[in-house]
Amino acid sequence: MPETTNALYQHDQLVATRQMFKLVGAAFRVTTPDGRLLAYSKQKAFKLREDIRVYADESQTQELLYIQADRIVDFSAAYKVTDSQTGEPLGALRRKGWSSMVRDTWELLDAEGNVRGQVIEDSTWKAIVRRTVDWAGLFLPQLYLLQVDGQTVATMKQNFLGFPPKFTVDLRHDGDGLLPRPLAIAAVILLLAIEGRQA
Repeated sequence: MPETTNALYQHDQLVATRQMFKLVGAAFRVTTPDGRLLAYSKQKAFKLREDIRVYADESQTQELLYIQADRIVDFSAAYKVTDSQTGEPLGALRRKGWSSMVRDTWELLDAEGNVRGQVIEDSTWKAIVRRTVDWAGLFLPQLYLLQVDGQTVATMKQNFLGFPPKFTVDLRHDGDGLLPRPLAIAAVILLLAIEGRQA
């Protein structure tokens, strides 16, 4: 059984997995490390602008978050994150297109559109190796740092060999609550959906 919305945002460790062998669109499951379902996400297929919904469970009866790109071309798109329950804008993640050609880099924006931090691959040389050496990505899993106001508050680590595509999220360093949990959920789903698709 899924946990409540509040419980989804109270966990310091999460696992997000991309569902394999889905013919149309993409789907993602967010669980606790021991496998309890916290949320289910679905990316609509054949949309000119990315459209990703996050639900309380796989029945998709309770929508929690809505993620939508602000433009058709996603090279440097901003993905707005909205609370589906209240309609309140929560912030956005904006892909830094040219920077991400070498090293995946996203900006974290607050609800007013101010840049508050970033999501970035752990090192430039590892990023280059992953992009230039065949199969390197399988044996050199990606590690993303989530930084807010200059502090690293969380990490997202890809699983070894990358099958199925999965990230373990660790928010234990965010003792001051600098990173809104809905943005953390949106970030890991976007990394699986956007960067994973381009790998």
